[in-house]
Amino acid sequence: MTTTTTDIHRLWVLAWLLLTGWLLYLLSPILTPFVVSALLAYLGDPLVDRLEARGLKRTPAVAVVFSVIFLLLTLMVVLLVPQVEAQISQLLQKLPGYAEWIRESLVPRVEALLPEESLNLDLAALQKALGEHWRAAGGLVAQVWQSVSGSGMALLAWLANLVLIPVLTFYLLRDWDHLVAGVYTLLPRRSAPTVARLARESDEVLGAFLRGQVLVMFALGVIYTTGLWLVGLDLALLIGMFAGIVSFVPYLGLIVGILIAGVAAVLQFKGFGELPWVILVFVVGQLLEGTILTPRLVGERIGLHPVAVIFAVMAGGQLYGFFGILLALPVAAVAMVLIRHLVQTYRASALYGPDHEDPPDKPDDPVSERDG
Repeated sequence: MTTTTTDIHRLWVLAWLLLTGWLLYLLSPILTPFVVSALLAYLGDPLVDRLEARGLKRTPAVAVVFSVIFLLLTLMVVLLVPQVEAQISQLLQKLPGYAEWIRESLVPRVEALLPEESLNLDLAALQKALGEHWRAAGGLVAQVWQSVSGSGMALLAWLANLVLIPVLTFYLLRDWDHLVAGVYTLLPRRSAPTVARLARESDEVLGAFLRGQVLVMFALGVIYTTGLWLVGLDLALLIGMFAGIVSFVPYLGLIVGILIAGVAAVLQFKGFGELPWVILVFVVGQLLEGTILTPRLVGERIGLHPVAVIFAVMAGGQLYGFFGILLALPVAAVAMVLIRHLVQTYRASALYGPDHEDPPDKPDDPVSERDG
């Protein structure tokens, strides 16, 4: 009877998991503002709890944390977006000059280093093709913007998402403890202690990982931007912050940053003289991340394996698009806790074997037996 009840319980759990995954797949196009709001509320809840511990009531504490979070986000947008836009405009204005330098200076050097048969560049055709692609891209952007601005439903959906995020964040932040307690009351009483323990471990791992990773990304963006600015690169802010943002995938910020900043330095300075300094900036940033930033802000104990991070991001993007990318690392961090629990359960089961089993004796050497 016990075995039958256990089997039915497992089937119910499996059915709920499959149903949840199917619903997430169907609703993924509209879940992005809810996921962003939940992440912001999750990151802000410990600050609210600290203010409550000091005597402030929940709603005023939520108002303070909510105001600080969105003030910081607004300042980042107001300060960074105009600078990034200015650097992109500057890049577009300098593209013709870069193309001219490539045609007159860089291509002859490359042709001199290679056999005549191995390199046959028609730069005029290449420049014409690039110009057509730029015009096509500009026309595509204009068409997309015209479509979005001309479609009342699309524009309304975009504005609704923009308004929903702060509203949802406030309410989730205010009722976070009640939501967690409500979920706990719905758990089966027999498995509630185990689920609560796993939830606490997941909260510890996930909270430290998310908060630490955001700080690491921001710190790397500042380091890369400052270093490239000292080198004299015009696109220092754009490239540095982009490399910092993508650094949540191990070594991706280093590789992408060196490639983009290296090309930008060669084009801007019209030579390779500044390229070693650009590489040095990203190497120093990577060393600081590995020796100081990640151990102190994230912690080695809760760090995810680089292969697991890359797989999680790619799998999330493949299954659920941008919504999946947002959820990839949190899900991977929680999955690490669950896998650790499953491994411990397996090792304690009869399937693994008796505890403290002595290792098998070393087999006798048949040659020695024959010689004896």
